Amino acid sequence: MTSPTAKSPFDLSGQVAIVTGSSRGIGQSIAETMAQMGAKVVISSRKAESCEAVAKGITERGGTAHVIAANISRKAEVEALVAKTVEKFGRVDCVVANAAVSPYFGPMTGLEDEAFDKLMNVNVKSCFWLANLARPHFEKQGGGSVIIISSIAGIRAGGNLGGYAVSKAADFGLARALAVEWGQYNIRINCVAPGLIKTDFAKALWSDDVRRSNLERTTPLRRIGDTDDIGGVAAFLASSAAKFITGQVIVADGGVTIA
Repeated sequence: MTSPTAKSPFDLSGQVAIVTGSSRGIGQSIAETMAQMGAKVVISSRKAESCEAVAKGITERGGTAHVIAANISRKAEVEALVAKTVEKFGRVDCVVANAAVSPYFGPMTGLEDEAFDKLMNVNVKSCFWLANLARPHFEKQGGGSVIIISSIAGIRAGGNLGGYAVSKAADFGLARALAVEWGQYNIRINCVAPGLIKTDFAKALWSDDVRRSNLERTTPLRRIGDTDDIGGVAAFLASSAAKFITGQVIVADGGVTIA
């Protein structure tokens, strides 16, 4: 029986977490939730000023947050993101690869090389960079966690987002490959696959009232998701409550993919 004074398995106190794309949307929710659970969080996106309000809100609520700007499509900036985090906090325990792009909407026959390369570089390669750069610190500390925010687009094919779907399916493969290779070092790698979430990133998919009504009607929970529906899932994966979970895709879609 667990002692009533034992630390909750969901407590992130002592952890340092980097969350990319955390100036708004899902990334902001993840950072705020992890900070609420005790983690020190690094708020990161391309422009520092867009991160400041999120960091300020966290600190005003008693949490710890620090801003480090980075364009995750540039390896040197990802290297600096990890290095500056360790310089600031002395360690890094979790990296959340949330930043992503969707530069093309339409059939894959019209997907040009430049857009396809951007999808793969930002949505897949940057996740690999971030994980690989954090790995030496994880090994030194006896473990760590990588969380990739993917999408149900990687599971369920749909029209006009084929290139994006390919990149998100690749994230699943990346997580599984790294989970097998790095499990011996107590490093866990998992994906979260959200359904449609009410963010600016996905606004084109939910802002039309007719389309949204149809989506809600065909979703078992009868609503689209809010950012807070994902923040807690990612924070759980970073916690010791998930210490035996690795290489998995955690779907959070209101039941869309099972309906």
